[in-house]
Amino acid sequence: MINSKIIATGNYTPSFILTNEDISKFVDTNDEWIVSRTGIKERRIATDEDTSDIGTKAALEALKSSGLEAEDIDLIIFASITGEMLTPSMACIVQKNIGAINATAFDINAACSGFIYGLTIAHSLISIKQAKNALVIGAEVLSKIVNWEDRNTCVLFGDGAGAALLSASEEKGIISLYTKSVGEKGDSLECGALSLRNPFAKKEEIQSKDNHVIMDGREVFKFATSAIIEAIEKVISDGNCSLEEVKYIIPHQANYRIIDFASRKLNIPLNKFYINVDKYGNTSAASIPIALHEMNNNAMLQKGDKVIIVGFGGGLTYGAALIEW
Repeated sequence: MINSKIIATGNYTPSFILTNEDISKFVDTNDEWIVSRTGIKERRIATDEDTSDIGTKAALEALKSSGLEAEDIDLIIFASITGEMLTPSMACIVQKNIGAINATAFDINAACSGFIYGLTIAHSLISIKQAKNALVIGAEVLSKIVNWEDRNTCVLFGDGAGAALLSASEEKGIISLYTKSVGEKGDSLECGALSLRNPFAKKEEIQSKDNHVIMDGREVFKFATSAIIEAIEKVISDGNCSLEEVKYIIPHQANYRIIDFASRKLNIPLNKFYINVDKYGNTSAASIPIALHEMNNNAMLQKGDKVIIVGFGGGLTYGAALIEW
């Protein structure tokens, strides 16, 4: 049986740090209000880089530690909702930037679940021998789509990128995967793109789309707290594993209160969840690979460790993966 295994990780975050105190200078909020509701203290904001730029830097870091050459990569999947181009894809731009001339490259849009969806696709293609070495990137420049006058959303989001390299392996790696979508609730978290504009459009019926993030916080919280529990329980069951065997759970870093709620509902100590939302805020598709690389880089993950990554976000989408390191 062909397995897929994560052999390297990388991440990149912009150097500019925007603190809660900084935000309080232009919207009616304060550090105590933000931290008590979200756990976020600061976030990184891009000032001279776009989505493909930071995605490329995360990819290069992963490649550097993998022992592979760029030509060895035969699949690039880029998960993002903030690409700077409709075409070419961010994946094709990264392919060009790193010299991965033998890769099939494409983007996916699953918002905060994007990295898990990308991992699922890469694992599937490796298992049917359509790829040997896959680069999965999650990168976002959410500062482009945030309404900086809306205190309920502008405090939440940050910019960043993370990447993982998967390779075909005879050893266990990706043990079980689960993804699901709830499209009927998609309007609880949305951001518009291009409005219908052409010489034939019925102008009286055209509704301009809002290009900022719009969120129903209560609905998203309710969805996220149930989704994270369902996804974790599903990959544990499918992977014939127990929670006691899992060393860490690496959740999407959306809100400290969501993670704390899941910890209590699952009766799992909070210290088993890796949390860095205080430093980066919600970086959507980038949050899980950023966290994964931090843990890998700090030698928190040892060969044979079992970890769960779990995400939830716009679409609505959610999913999880049980991984043996």
